[in-house]
Amino acid sequence: MGGEGDTGPVKLSKLAAAGGIAGPVLFTAAWVVGSLRQAGHSAAGVQLSGLAAEDARDPQIMMAGFLVLGAGTVVFGAGLGRVTAPRSAGPWLVLLAGAASVAAGVFRRDRMLLAGPGFAGESWHNQVHDVVSGVAYGAMLAAPLVLARRWRDDPDWAPLSRRVQVLTLVSAVALVVFASRIAGPYNGVVQRFAVTLALTAEILIAGRMLTLPVTGSPARPGITPS
Repeated sequence: MGGEGDTGPVKLSKLAAAGGIAGPVLFTAAWVVGSLRQAGHSAAGVQLSGLAAEDARDPQIMMAGFLVLGAGTVVFGAGLGRVTAPRSAGPWLVLLAGAASVAAGVFRRDRMLLAGPGFAGESWHNQVHDVVSGVAYGAMLAAPLVLARRWRDDPDWAPLSRRVQVLTLVSAVALVVFASRIAGPYNGVVQRFAVTLALTAEILIAGRMLTLPVTGSPARPGITPS
């Protein structure tokens, strides 16, 4: 049953979807600009976290990128409850990824490079950054897989479910390559590739939310509340 009572939920759902698109897009723009502005360092040689380090040329750009990504993802996760089953872990994982991204921007890394002249160990906020970055990566990969599994029997979401799974799994493989450092001087490129794939999955889900009619409460096959 529609009516004026549905206007609020519809607006909230659209706002959540907009956050799921704006956050990843602005984060990507931040690392592109930050990478191009690092004089003396190639884009491949500096990791994303390094762009927000104290010795980066314009660390505020990447810090803002982490904060905007986190805030947008938190808003997105808060609205996912309208398209997932009650007590689904998917929205909670999205919220966790968003909160961890905000923390990664607040507790930034000490240096652009992980080693080099004058490097004398890590500060406590650098260590916090490493932990929350790991949490963000893990939640960012787990959330789409959980959601895709939930949606595989839903006619509204099944076509997107497979694409989200593929993007996430390829991103996970790329992150393993990044963590192993076997890519050598191209490790920064591998990281950007992995993160972009995961954020693309978020954008696809958010874009689908924008096109779905919201009718008060989920009632489609596979996501009907008990």
